[in-house]
Amino acid sequence: MKARTEDLRDLAARVAREAGTLLLRHAERLDELDVEHKTSASDPVSQADREAEALITQRLLAVRPEDGILGEEDADNRPGTSGLRWVIDPLDGTVNFLYGIPQWCVSIAVEDDAGPLAGAVHDPNLDETFTAARDGGADVDGRPLHVSHAEGLAGALVGTGFSYEPAVRRDQGALASALLDVARDLRRAGAAALDLAWVAAGRLDAYLEYGLAPWDWAAGELLVTEAGGSVTHLVTDLGGRPRSGLLAAGPACHDAFLAWLGSSGWRT
Repeated sequence: MKARTEDLRDLAARVAREAGTLLLRHAERLDELDVEHKTSASDPVSQADREAEALITQRLLAVRPEDGILGEEDADNRPGTSGLRWVIDPLDGTVNFLYGIPQWCVSIAVEDDAGPLAGAVHDPNLDETFTAARDGGADVDGRPLHVSHAEGLAGALVGTGFSYEPAVRRDQGALASALLDVARDLRRAGAAALDLAWVAAGRLDAYLEYGLAPWDWAAGELLVTEAGGSVTHLVTDLGGRPRSGLLAAGPACHDAFLAWLGSSGWRT
C-alpha cells in the first residue's frame, strides 16, 4: 500500500496527538494506575503505556493494515508486507509521567529500508507536535525547525540520559563527569525522543546517550537531520559490554563532539 511521505507524517502526528490526549486523562489519576516493572525496579511500565500503545497500533493498522509494527510495550511486533514499519514509543518518559513531572511524550515513526521516513513527537503538556518527513524538512506545529549554530563543546548545552542498569550508570556517570569539564552544561530531562526534538528545535545544542532502543530515537533522529543536524550511531563499552549510542547535534558541534569522544576513549 503506497502513500505519500507527507501523508505518513500527518498520520503519525494525528495518532500521536490522540494518544497524548489519552495519556493526559491518565495523568489526572496517577494513583489509580496499575504499574509493573521491566528490567529493574527503576524501569516501570504502566497501564497508561499499554493503553496508549494499543490505541496507536489500532489506529495505524486501520489505515495501513499491511505495514509492520515495532512497539516498546505490547504492540503486535510483526514484519508486515508493505516494506514499511511503524516504530512506536507510546510514552517516552514513563518515570517522569508517574511522578507528575511534565516531561514526557509520544513518539511515532515509520521507516523503510533506508531508515526513518516520517515521524512525529508529541508533547501533550506543552501541546507541541514536532513532525518531519524525509527530504521534507521538520517543523513544530507548522514552524520550521533549525538546529543550533554551536560550533564546539565549550558552548554546548548537552542533553543526556542514564541506563536502568547500575553497572552501566556508573560508567555513564564517569562520562557525564568528563563532559562537565568541557561542555557548557548537561541536562537530563528523562525522555530521549523529546530531547532529540529539542535538539532539532535548537533548545539543546547536542544530545548523547547510550543504551537506547529504536523507538527512543526513530522519530527524533529524523527530526534532527531534517532540521539541518547530524546524527551518528556509536558503540562503546559500558557496564562490561558494548552498548549502542546516539549523538545528535548541529554539524559543527557534532563533529567536535565526535572528535572529543574518540580522543577521550568514549568511542570504540
